[in-house]
Amino acid sequence: MTLTTSDTDTARIVTVSTTRIDAALAIRFKDDMRAATDGGPLRVVLDLSAVSFIDSSGLGAIVASMKQMDPSRRLDLAGLSPTVDKVFRLTRMDTVFTLYPTLDAALAEAAGQGG
Repeated sequence: MTLTTSDTDTARIVTVSTTRIDAALAIRFKDDMRAATDGGPLRVVLDLSAVSFIDSSGLGAIVASMKQMDPSRRLDLAGLSPTVDKVFRLTRMDTVFTLYPTLDAALAEAAGQGG
């Protein structure tokens, strides 16, 4: 699993470059996210554009990643494929995370341009 990060004025973007977040990768994902979200802006946007499959372990890893961040920080999700989006909505995780159709939409919201 590879996570890359970049910072804007208002957010740290963490991009997932694997197609699956599942039981086989969940622990590594949590560890990688802890490192990727250490410090930086208060808002973190997790870009899931490359992810086409997520299971309950992957979902749990994303929730755990949010919980291991400082409470003053926020984790938003962007670029969910229809399959991944469906998992978040069926499990009601769309009430926990703010979901954006694209990374650009998430960043535009941060800039106050709607979202």
